[in-house]
Amino acid sequence: MGRIAVLDENMVNMIAAGEVIERPASVVKELLENSIDAGAMKIIISVEDGGRKLISVTDNGEGVAGEDLAGAFEPHATSKIKIHSDLGHISTMGFRGEALASIASVAQVRAVSRTKDALSAHNIEIDCGKKTESAPCSGDYGTTIEVRNLFYKLPARRKFLRTANTEMTHIIEHFTRIALAHCNLDMTLIHNGREIYRLLDGQSRTERIAKLFSAQIAESLLVVESSEKGLEISGLLGRPDAARANNKFQYFFLNSRFIRDKFISHAIKEAYRGVIEPSKYPVVFLFMQMPCEAYDVNVHPTKIEVRFDNSNLVHSQILAVIRQKLLGQNLDAPAQMPQPRESMAPKEETIQHSEIRRQRIAEAMAEFFREHRPVQTQQQLGFAHPSARPGQVEAAEHIAPVETGQRAEVSRNFLQLHDSYIVSQVDDGFIVVDQHALHERIIYEDLCRRIAANTAEKLTSQKLLIPETTEITDAQAEALRTNSGFFEKLGIELEPFGPKTIAIQAFPSLLAKVAPAEFVQELLDLLNEKAVKLDKERLLHEVLEMTACKAAIKAGRKLSDDEIEGLLAGREVIDRASQCPHGRPTTIKFSLSELERQFKRK
Repeated sequence: MGRIAVLDENMVNMIAAGEVIERPASVVKELLENSIDAGAMKIIISVEDGGRKLISVTDNGEGVAGEDLAGAFEPHATSKIKIHSDLGHISTMGFRGEALASIASVAQVRAVSRTKDALSAHNIEIDCGKKTESAPCSGDYGTTIEVRNLFYKLPARRKFLRTANTEMTHIIEHFTRIALAHCNLDMTLIHNGREIYRLLDGQSRTERIAKLFSAQIAESLLVVESSEKGLEISGLLGRPDAARANNKFQYFFLNSRFIRDKFISHAIKEAYRGVIEPSKYPVVFLFMQMPCEAYDVNVHPTKIEVRFDNSNLVHSQILAVIRQKLLGQNLDAPAQMPQPRESMAPKEETIQHSEIRRQRIAEAMAEFFREHRPVQTQQQLGFAHPSARPGQVEAAEHIAPVETGQRAEVSRNFLQLHDSYIVSQVDDGFIVVDQHALHERIIYEDLCRRIAANTAEKLTSQKLLIPETTEITDAQAEALRTNSGFFEKLGIELEPFGPKTIAIQAFPSLLAKVAPAEFVQELLDLLNEKAVKLDKERLLHEVLEMTACKAAIKAGRKLSDDEIEGLLAGREVIDRASQCPHGRPTTIKFSLSELERQFKRK
């Protein structure tokens, strides 16, 4: 007798269900998408025991006719496509015709549905593929599908389900994705008889984000809009200080379908590069609209992946619209003040009294700064460091001195604390600046400007009286040969000085206080590590970030008044001044209103 046997139809369906039905959340997703395709405006999801015991989805959509109800649970049965050409312009959430059949093959299912013109509803019951006949019953317009005891005949699958709380977390995630993309839906989620979410139709995206996540996130989002070459983008962007440790707060939607896409993820990462730390992920809600013919959704059974006809357009447009928005914003991080206890004092002060106190606080702060300005020595007023080699100018050349005639116009209300931080008064409070982080950003932007203005230009360098030598490994030697252009742009001249030794003949004036051999070694290590992972442009920026960090003034160095004024002036004119190139904040702002609240004056 032969060893090869053809599996029966129900066994085929149970195996195929593994591609579509991974856990209870998968059932919720598929049933919600069917409700949306049916034109539902109100959906109620009721779940018990994290969906392992019961998943019930009720909608007020167009319903299924009695004669079609049994056929709807057949494999590859669908009303959404008819011929192969329909696959080229899919506009519905579902279209494969496999969801209901897959669900019915691994659980106990009862479906009740009624169309608008039907005198009564019809129901059908299915137990792991075994169906009853469709029969009339009482029921309202729309459809209710109950799924009980998921995987109860497949113990190998059921034992991999997690706790009720874990499974409910996955269900909430799919509920969230649908709710964000369809603000016109009235949606309710119930677990074990307790209402988890009640979302009303007509809510804005921001209102739904406040309900599903937090009001704090919703209130801080930046709005972006773009339309180009058939691709429309609307988005809500989190500020850099709201960045997270993972990408769970990034939601991308294409024609109201939640998707994951590496091109979109990369574009967002590049747009936020330099304003958040490399290990962090920004909060982003991105909604895209484009013709159905411009992408293929028939890539994966879960329909979460798509393939764009023009992925470069998608990448470039998302990158441009987000970067433009971020560059036009003041991204100073607000101070995280402790929450004071409720004041017991009577709240009977007038707005006029509050304004008087605000003015007095400002005047007192100004007087304090005038009286406590640090005394600078004559040597500290200069820009050249006493240890600099002849002909070299240290990094302070990037701190533009303020002309004598301009001094009367500058706010001289500043103070350096612990030789690391600069406190400066602004109109509605004061700011605290990290001198190293801000100077690093100023230098980085200057380097980018020079290279963008003229690709042939290199940084000013100084010939070393006595060349410094350093040994390099074979891997470093290969990195040097492959990326020699980076050294030329930085003004670093290197020559062979033996089998595994190079001599540093010239070094950038910008890096006057940096040990040449140490810098070259670190640069070679960076190139050796990142060259295989990054394109030339991104690698160049990594090099510039490292250079700016090395050249910037360090924490612990006392600055002259001219240097402080130059830093503060530079902050007003450069792009992305609120973060250093590595994404750390350069400035934290304290508002007068927050101070008054902390001191219980309002």
